[in-house]
Amino acid sequence: MGLIYALNGLYFAAFLFLTSLGLSIILGVMGILNLAHGSLYAVGGFIAAFVIGLSAGSAAPLMILAAGGCAMLATAAVGFAMETTLLKPMYRRPLEYQLLMTFGILMLLEDGIKLIFGGESRYASAPFDAMGSVQIMGSTYPLYFLFVMLVAVAAGLFIWWLMVKTRLGIMLRAIEMDRDMAQAMGIPMRALTIVAFVLGASFAGLAGALVVPTTPAVLGMGMDVLIMAFIVVVIGGLGSLKGAFLGSLIVGLTRSFTVAYFAELEMPLLFLIAVIILIIKPEGLFGQK
Repeated sequence: MGLIYALNGLYFAAFLFLTSLGLSIILGVMGILNLAHGSLYAVGGFIAAFVIGLSAGSAAPLMILAAGGCAMLATAAVGFAMETTLLKPMYRRPLEYQLLMTFGILMLLEDGIKLIFGGESRYASAPFDAMGSVQIMGSTYPLYFLFVMLVAVAAGLFIWWLMVKTRLGIMLRAIEMDRDMAQAMGIPMRALTIVAFVLGASFAGLAGALVVPTTPAVLGMGMDVLIMAFIVVVIGGLGSLKGAFLGSLIVGLTRSFTVAYFAELEMPLLFLIAVIILIIKPEGLFGQK
């Protein structure tokens, strides 16, 4: 059973990595503490559930491809609208203005989801059922969980390539390291901040799309994952791909084994880990001082 708990932890870490990756990009490049990030995750989940419902007769990979693509496009569009209309005036404001604005956007998105999709839960288990299961050391394990892990690894490799091997990524990292110096060098700050926000929003949407075949899309589903994503960023470090990956593994595996053996200690233990990291290394395991 220990192997199954470990695999379940890796599954949870996979979509948590996608969510915290987007949050880390937005925080690192833009300096915006986006409380609405969890609502973008929820938007992706509801969009995916709707698309899967329309394509339930298709093969499982096609359903997930269609649902994930639509969720990423929708959340990218929502992120673009958020950044260009509501968040743009907040960059030079104190932190409390950013918190109030993003919390207000969170409420707007939640009400928008309720208006469009209604208040009932939406189930989209067709891809999970269609993929079936596989035998691992005598235990039955869903193939869909392994598929989500592969998607998370592929997304991580894509972001690594984008940030390390492309001119766009180099400019984004320059903004993250020294915003004033990057602006003095002529880097197009405005365009790149939009790109960073849209990219982060789309990954939150993808995470929401991947989770709905196993968990119903419900109002408020983004709050728990937002808290977990903040814990991941605290553990791994702001703007660090390695930090997001390692932090997701720590949170995912800790959560899986804690729920299995000491369910009542799940959240206290995760917060305790975050507090210890803040005391020992305030910038996170791979963050910059």
